[in-house]
Amino acid sequence: MTTTSTGDIDRVRVLAIEQSGWGRSFTFYQPRNLAFWVYVLLTASGALLFASRIGNTYGAYSRAILVTAAVFAVYGALLWWFTQHIDRYARQPTKILVVAFCWGGFAATWAMASYANTALIGIYGKLFGHAWAQDWGAGLAAPFTEETAKGFGLLLLIALAPRLVRTAFDGFILGAFLGLGFEIIEDIAYGMNSGAAQFGANQVDAALGTVFLRVATGATGHLLYTALFCAGLVYLLGRPAEPRRIGRGLLLIGTAMLLHGLWDSMANFAGAGIGAAIGLIVLIMAVALAIVVRVFALTVGREREFLADILAPEVATGAITSEEALAACGNAKARRAFRRAGADRAARRRRGHVLDAVHDLADALAAEHGEVTPRVEFARAEVARLRDGRPPSEAMLPVPL
Repeated sequence: MTTTSTGDIDRVRVLAIEQSGWGRSFTFYQPRNLAFWVYVLLTASGALLFASRIGNTYGAYSRAILVTAAVFAVYGALLWWFTQHIDRYARQPTKILVVAFCWGGFAATWAMASYANTALIGIYGKLFGHAWAQDWGAGLAAPFTEETAKGFGLLLLIALAPRLVRTAFDGFILGAFLGLGFEIIEDIAYGMNSGAAQFGANQVDAALGTVFLRVATGATGHLLYTALFCAGLVYLLGRPAEPRRIGRGLLLIGTAMLLHGLWDSMANFAGAGIGAAIGLIVLIMAVALAIVVRVFALTVGREREFLADILAPEVATGAITSEEALAACGNAKARRAFRRAGADRAARRRRGHVLDAVHDLADALAAEHGEVTPRVEFARAEVARLRDGRPPSEAMLPVPL
């Protein structure tokens, strides 16, 4: 490879790091940014409303509240891990994920959607009658009010971190955390309400019934809806690394609202009995999962392009092999094929560690803006060490971040 071509791929790498926002940190406290104060005001007011409701009912329904909160804390942690795990490329800082979760859990839920739902269902009742509003109000209110409230959180995150929210995949991931926050806090409230049934008698058993249903169906709930909605919102708005695609954006936003509305209207479609209700639940969940898998594949392509550009100079210099780069930039099938190419179980496990090290090298290069620093050199050495199956050397100490 000539010097000119080496310089070209180095410049492409720097451009990819800049466009993707990979390696940038997130600063939450921005007193000169109006978006910061809007976020703080609405999130704090929602948190206070939620705490007030818990405080007013805790004495009577403490067991239901504690059981519900404990189960959904574990459940939320599992969903958090999974959602963060699929963000394999220009990973979002943990701080912005926490900010997204809190907006979805408190501002979107308690400070916005709860009021908007009541108002919109009241309007439906005046226009179409109380009985119609009781049957269809939730399905024709929540998709608009709740998804809009969570989507407003993404707009605030763009205003707070314009260099981090660059692609539709960023919107997909942040939307998932906005939806996760909404879902977990809403589920705790539902469990608390169930505990109040029968005047608090058998409150734990009553709450566990709701908990079981929400856990069984939660993976295709708000987390999924808002991931689709926010990916669509990024397409609709356009970002420096994501060209504006109005049709695609409107389609994803509409799909998220449609899935949400179908779920909330399910009781009206399943009047034939318990079998029909279960069948409809399974059908809606299967369709929702198929859609979100397709949208994930659609949005992640840009991220894989960035990763390929960042790793290209490493392939050119021999720091990583082209096979390793293709697997790291590929889908789950490509990564699995790379691991399975090992001669035995130990070799397959080692090849998996090599892929992790390649991603760590990309993280180091992005954090250092493509410059060769001790951190980058250490990451390169780790790739070579793991590829050769050598044990760690005492001289190879991690470089502090």
